[in-house]
Amino acid sequence: MLKDGVWKGPIMDQHIHLDRENRFLDAVSDFVQAGGTSLMLVHKPSFSNSLPIDLVGYREAYSDTISMANEVREKFSIDVGVVLGPHPVVWEKQIKKLGLEKSTNLHLEAVGLALDFIDSGEANCLGEVGRPHYKVNEETWEAANELLIQVLSLAASSGAPVQLHVEENGKQTCKQLSNLCRKAGFPKERAIRHFAPPNVSAEFTSGLPATVNVGRDSIESLAATLEEASSTWGMETDYLDDPLRPGAVLGPRTIPKRTNQLCTALSERGWSNGRIEDLIFNIHEDWPRSLYSL
Repeated sequence: MLKDGVWKGPIMDQHIHLDRENRFLDAVSDFVQAGGTSLMLVHKPSFSNSLPIDLVGYREAYSDTISMANEVREKFSIDVGVVLGPHPVVWEKQIKKLGLEKSTNLHLEAVGLALDFIDSGEANCLGEVGRPHYKVNEETWEAANELLIQVLSLAASSGAPVQLHVEENGKQTCKQLSNLCRKAGFPKERAIRHFAPPNVSAEFTSGLPATVNVGRDSIESLAATLEEASSTWGMETDYLDDPLRPGAVLGPRTIPKRTNQLCTALSERGWSNGRIEDLIFNIHEDWPRSLYSL
């Protein structure tokens, strides 16, 4: 599927947000026109408005994400997977309003609701769940880790894959996540570290799959660590479609662009066309379709 050095096959963004109040379908149009063929639409909390305080609020928010996915499928005829779950930042913020116990109970109820949507076939993955990516006090940090073990245990019972929102602390983060999966009895090959750095070596990832946020300087790092990779990985933009932060994090056209840059970088490193095609096809087709049951 390489033609004159250009990738002509499937291209998936494994973590993208959309917002009816911002570009929404126009953002998807950018992705498709650039060569995108499928995406994982991730539920986005409305931090600018009221956060859910009960399961009714979560049901409404989840249902709207599913509705947006259906609209994208209808308009563009591309594959859209749905990722539903309570964001760990919402949990941390709700502690101030509801208290630790109520915020934690609501979080677990919201996980259960998301798993119900997955079991019914309306969604494909639990996420993004995890722990705050910023500094919190020791009590909150310990509670976040205990909560994550409970969340992973629930996901293990359902068989759902999980996209994880975590802090960036290098390979230490991956090692800790691997240990949490073990404690929860969750198969780490179904735990995806979202917004991962462009290092896919086994020494860095501890064998955890990842969706790499492919920023401007990511391709060379990816190409340099591929030979030591021991787990599967994909690409993401984490595009926020936020009216208050236009363009954050990466634009919808990024994944097609970075895919072709990776093809060029690997060719320059002496990879054959067949080997490059196998890798790119696994990144954008084989692995995600198997993982998310698309």
